[in-house]
Amino acid sequence: MANSTTRETPAPAGAIDRFFKISERGSSLTSEVRGGLVTFFAMSYIIVLNPIILGNVQDGTGQLLGGGTDEPNITMIAAATALIAGVLSIVMGLVANFPLALAAGMGLNAVVAYSIASLPDMTWADAMGIVVLEGIIILLLVLTGFREAVFRAVPPELKVAISVGIGLFIAFVGMVDAGFVRPGAGTPVELGVAGSVAGWPLLVFVFGVLTAIVLMVRKVKGAILISIVASTVVALVIEAVAKVGGMMGPDGVLNSHGWKLNVPTLPDSVVDWPDFSLLGQFSLFGSFEKIGAVAVILLVFSLLLADFFDTMGTMVAVGSEAGLVDKDGNLPKTRQILVVDSVAAIAGGAGGVSSNTGYVESAAGVGDGARTGLASVVTGVAFLLATLFAPLVEMVPSEAATPALVVVGFLMVMQVTGIDWKNMELAIPAFLTIIVMPFTFSITAGIGAGFITFVVIRIAVGKVRQVHPLMWVAAVLFVLYFVRGPLGETLGVF
Repeated sequence: MANSTTRETPAPAGAIDRFFKISERGSSLTSEVRGGLVTFFAMSYIIVLNPIILGNVQDGTGQLLGGGTDEPNITMIAAATALIAGVLSIVMGLVANFPLALAAGMGLNAVVAYSIASLPDMTWADAMGIVVLEGIIILLLVLTGFREAVFRAVPPELKVAISVGIGLFIAFVGMVDAGFVRPGAGTPVELGVAGSVAGWPLLVFVFGVLTAIVLMVRKVKGAILISIVASTVVALVIEAVAKVGGMMGPDGVLNSHGWKLNVPTLPDSVVDWPDFSLLGQFSLFGSFEKIGAVAVILLVFSLLLADFFDTMGTMVAVGSEAGLVDKDGNLPKTRQILVVDSVAAIAGGAGGVSSNTGYVESAAGVGDGARTGLASVVTGVAFLLATLFAPLVEMVPSEAATPALVVVGFLMVMQVTGIDWKNMELAIPAFLTIIVMPFTFSITAGIGAGFITFVVIRIAVGKVRQVHPLMWVAAVLFVLYFVRGPLGETLGVF
C-alpha cells in the first residue's frame, strides 16, 4: 500500500500528453504552457541584447553586420535572432522532449563580435562561417562520442575560469556600451563623464542595473526583461520631456550627455513584417584566406570550448531542477539534446546571429512547473511571434538594455567558487584566464593565457604526464596565435 507522500501518475489525457509524457512526468498542460512563457520572458532580453552586441561592431573591413558603415541594422538582427531561437527551441522540444530553450549565446556573441569579426580583413560573413564550422565540429564530436574526451582534457578550474572571465568581459562591455565607463583623461578608463554619473542616459543605466538587482534578489521571474522594459519606459519619458538627443548631434558635435546608440522614441509602427535578409550571410572558408589556418583553428577551438562546456552545465542544471536526472547523473535523451544544441550552433552562424545554445534561464520555466519539451515548444512559438514586433527593438536605448549584461556577467562570475584558489598550479592559470579577457578586450587571449600557463607550470613542477595531449596541441596553437604578427612579417607564414 502506497504511503501518503506517494504521487500517483495520472493517465495520459490525449495525444499531446502521450507524445510529451506530460502526465508521466507529473506535469500538466497548463504547467507546461505557463512554464514555457516564463522561460520566454526570462530570456527574451536576447532579442534586444544580441543586436546591440553584434550590430554596433564593425568588421575588419569597416562594415556593420548586414551591411553599411554608419547605422546598425538593429531590426534585421533582432528578427533573425528571434527566428533562429524560435525554430531551435521548438526542435529541442519535439526531438529531445526536454524543457530547454535555445537562443544566441551570451558570451559566444561577444566572442564573435569582438574577437573574430573585428580582426583585420575579416568580414561578418567570414566570422559567421567560423561559427558554422564550430557547430559542425561539435556535431561530429557528439555523433562520435568524442565530446566527453575533450571535456575531460581541460581541467575543471580552467572550464570555470573561462565562464567567469567571459562574465567579467560581458559586464565590462555593458558598462562601455552604456557610456558608464569611458576613455579617461590621463587614465585608460574612467567613470562616466569626467569621473561623474552625469546626464540622463547614465541615470537610466544606473536605474536599470538597480532595478534588475532588486528584482533578482526578490526572485521575481523575468527580472531582466522587466528591468529593460521599465528602463525603456523611463528613457522614453525623459527623451520626450528633456529632448536629450544622441551622443553625436546632427551637426557632428559631440554631446557627452546624450544617448550613446538608439535615441528612445516611439516607432512609427509596432508590428511590421520581419526582415530575414540576414539569413545565409556566411562564408564557410573565407576566414582561412584572411587570417590563416592557425588563427581559424584557434578561434574555432575558443568558440568550441565556450559552447561545449556551457551546454553540458546548462542541461544538467535544468535537468536537475526538473527532476529528470537519474542516480548516475544522466539525462533522458542526452544524445538528442546535444545533437540539437550542435545544430543550433550551425543554424546561428548560418542565420548570421552567432552560435545558438541552451539557456540556463530555462530553469525559470522549470521552477514554474515545466517538465517536458512542450514548454520549449511554447517558448519557441513565443519567439516566432516576437519577429513581428522587431520595430520595438529600435526604441530601446543601450542604456536601458546593457544593465542586463552587467547582471548576466554577475551570474557567470558566481561560478568562481568552483576554483580551488589554494592550489596555485591551477589557480594561477585560472586567474590569468579571468583577468586577461577584460583587460585585453579579447576572450580568445584570456583562454590562450590560461592554457599556456597551465602547461608551463605542469612542466616546471615535473607533471608533464598529467597534461592531456589536446592541451599540448592547444597550448602550441595559442603560442603561434599570439606571435602570428611578428611571424607573419618575418616568415610570411600567416
